[in-house]
Amino acid sequence: MAVQKYNARDVVFQIENYASPGTWVAIAPLAINTFTKSEDEETVDTTTFGSAGQAESMKMQIGKSLQLEGFRLRDPATGALDPGQAIVEAMNDRLGTSSLTGFRWAHTNDTTWTVWATTRISLGDQGGGNNDEVSWSATFTRSGPSTTAAKP
Repeated sequence: MAVQKYNARDVVFQIENYASPGTWVAIAPLAINTFTKSEDEETVDTTTFGSAGQAESMKMQIGKSLQLEGFRLRDPATGALDPGQAIVEAMNDRLGTSSLTGFRWAHTNDTTWTVWATTRISLGDQGGGNNDEVSWSATFTRSGPSTTAAKP
């Protein structure tokens, strides 16, 4: 079978529960309408007089981040946030080594997760206008290498 396109909506995201390490909590699909994975790099200039005016450089460091955007979800009866969003929002307020947690994602048909074992989280803007649902976004920035894990 030839490779084919697949739906972004079929990618699922989970955050590790900092209060119970090793326990993964889904960020509700109802909360997400866009995700964007980004990469950046740090380079070092290696140009010398011998480079004869031609720039030379090497890649020294790779960074990765993934942003989720969508809607803030809460239980209308209790006011409780979606459990995954609640963990993300709590992690946003943590500092130092306690600001790092696991984050993973995979397509529903994948047999493995892409795992960022140590991830820093930054909340984006939230809000809305008169006729809007409340928006929500978060950026997950990898700290260290990516790994994989088998899906149950």
